[in-house]
Amino acid sequence: MKKTFMLSSMAVLTLACSTTKNVSTTKPTEIHDVNFYANTITSDELKKDLYTYASDEFEGRETGEEGQKKAVEFLKQRYVDLGIPSAKTNGDYFQEVPLEVIKTPEVTLNVNNTDFELISDFISVLPSASNTINTTNIIYAGYGIETENYSDYTTLDVKDKVVLFKAGEPKNTDGTYTISGTTTTSKWSNFRQEFALKRDLAKSKGARAILFYAPDIYDMAANRYGKSHGRMTLQDKEEELFFFVINTKLAETILPSIQTESAPQTLASNFKLNYKKVSEDFNSENVAAFIKGSEKPDEIIVISAHLDHEGIKDGEVYNGADDDGSGTVAILEIAEAFKQAQNNNEGPKRSVLFLHVTGEEKGLLGSSYYADIDPIKPLNNTMVDLNIDMIGRTDPTRKNTNRNYVYLIGSDKLSTDLHNISEAVNKSCCNIELDYTFNDDNDPNRFYYRSDHYNFAKNNIPVIFYFNGTHADYHKPTDTPDKIEYDLLENRTRLIFYTAWELANRDNKIVVDKAVK
Repeated sequence: MKKTFMLSSMAVLTLACSTTKNVSTTKPTEIHDVNFYANTITSDELKKDLYTYASDEFEGRETGEEGQKKAVEFLKQRYVDLGIPSAKTNGDYFQEVPLEVIKTPEVTLNVNNTDFELISDFISVLPSASNTINTTNIIYAGYGIETENYSDYTTLDVKDKVVLFKAGEPKNTDGTYTISGTTTTSKWSNFRQEFALKRDLAKSKGARAILFYAPDIYDMAANRYGKSHGRMTLQDKEEELFFFVINTKLAETILPSIQTESAPQTLASNFKLNYKKVSEDFNSENVAAFIKGSEKPDEIIVISAHLDHEGIKDGEVYNGADDDGSGTVAILEIAEAFKQAQNNNEGPKRSVLFLHVTGEEKGLLGSSYYADIDPIKPLNNTMVDLNIDMIGRTDPTRKNTNRNYVYLIGSDKLSTDLHNISEAVNKSCCNIELDYTFNDDNDPNRFYYRSDHYNFAKNNIPVIFYFNGTHADYHKPTDTPDKIEYDLLENRTRLIFYTAWELANRDNKIVVDKAVK
């Protein structure tokens, strides 16, 4: 057999990818290479775990509910059985995550001597802190846009002010859009992008409250944010900013000409807000297991996936087999492969943290708690996060093309090294088509910001997000384990293992050479 196998970042090597299960738990009489351990990852074992994890018994794994508690106990027991210890020094596999359920706030709002009602006239989007605002002017910021060539904020100071802006973007007299210079809109008009971009821009300029006039999405916003609907956030993570989506009646009370007015200006308006947050505290859990590196134990590779899903709605269990049962069981198989290598004294040089996070479906809450508040292992020792969220199905748009693919997101955002290593590993082991469709900075879906890797990326830790794309069963009770394509799940899981193995065993750390996005 070959000596312990490591890829150089740009090596071109040929690896066997057989499906033979070959398990060893004692010191071998000969040296194994990485293929030996990769081949322990099989579709049969992935299927066995997933049929348990995404069963009705786990009740859809709703954050904080009984099904989620069963899920974390299942994960803990799997690590106990594998002999992989907790990542915490006290031996507890669970990291308690303090959360709160956001109830409908108690709000009164009077603008220009007219009372407006929560939900029917305006919708509170953020879990804002209780407070009051009493002001005699509102800043109208047009479309609320700022780019290199255009800004609605040039003459405006919005610090500590109430800011009103509307959906969409400006046009030139010839009918082209000012931002793009063409007849095609920019990201400032795409709902998901504009919602975040305009909010974050106003927040960065110090706005105290945002009034977003977006009539086309009002009903959707009311459905999502109007009542509590199980919305959650981290305890003590209140927003000082108020963010309201408002209806036409309220918008035109402030600025009657808002439909046609684009010029930013200060408006004389009496605005009186009294806002009381209403919430209920509870705890959920991340699960964290750890294999200590043999040579560089303080340098850490994180492999993450979210353990939660949508729970039970109208009596139907949302099993979440793909989202994210597939990522969860992939981590278990990867962990088993690394553990077998360690048992054979061929374990990784760097440490590997297997992190299952809660509350992803509620706003990346578990990973936010880990990365922003209480990292079990220091972030400055964390070299990379490989995040797995839905890798068991085929995107319907790819049904007539190569099904042996995976979408990669983020690999080049912070580190050229990481991207090149990822590409070289794949060419050497698996020859899966790496599709970067959703890696575009202007991706209207904003997938880069929508899974747990982003809480590492925003802390300057390079990431790769592995993803198969959405499908008809996404966030439906029909996302069940019988619909998983287990050959694809096996291939993708092996690719992630090979990549993690290379990162854990290469001589040099990867270089961070790009700014956080």
